[in-house]
Amino acid sequence: MTTFDSIVAAHRTALLAYARRVTGCPHRAEDVVQETWIRAWKHQDKLTEDRGSVRAWLTRVAHNIAVDQHRGRAARPSEVELPETDVTTAPGCADQVLDRVMVDAALEALPEPHRQTVVEVYFADRTAASAAITLQVPVGTVKSRLHYALRTLRESALAA
Repeated sequence: MTTFDSIVAAHRTALLAYARRVTGCPHRAEDVVQETWIRAWKHQDKLTEDRGSVRAWLTRVAHNIAVDQHRGRAARPSEVELPETDVTTAPGCADQVLDRVMVDAALEALPEPHRQTVVEVYFADRTAASAAITLQVPVGTVKSRLHYALRTLRESALAA
C-alpha cells in the first residue's frame, strides 16, 4: 500500500487544476481540494490502484464537493444587498413611535374583554369567527365587543 503523502504528491497538481476548472475560482478550488484531501485521508483504504483509479476517485470526490458547495451558496446567499438610502440621513421613526404610544394608551383605556377582542381581530388579523374560537366566546359577542371598543376609541380620539 502506498503512503498518503505519495498519493498527495502524485495527484496534487492535477486535482487542483481540475478543481479550478470546475469552480472557476482559485480560492474555492483550494477549498474543494482541501476537503477532498480530508475525505481521502478518511478513506485511505479505497485509494489503491487495485480498487480502481485513485485519480478518478479523487476527481469524483472533488466534483461532488464543488457541486455541494455551489448548491449551498445558491440556497443560502451569503451577501446581502444594502439599501440605497444612507441610514444616517434617513428620516427618523419618531412619528411611528408616537403613534404606537398613543395606540397603546388608547387600548389600555378599554375594558380587558374589549381590548383582547381588538387585539385578536386587528393585530392578530383574525376574522370574527376565528377570534371567537380563540377567545372562547360566541361570534356575536366578538362583534358586539368590537362595536363598543371602536366607539370608545373614536370618542376618546375626538376628546383628545
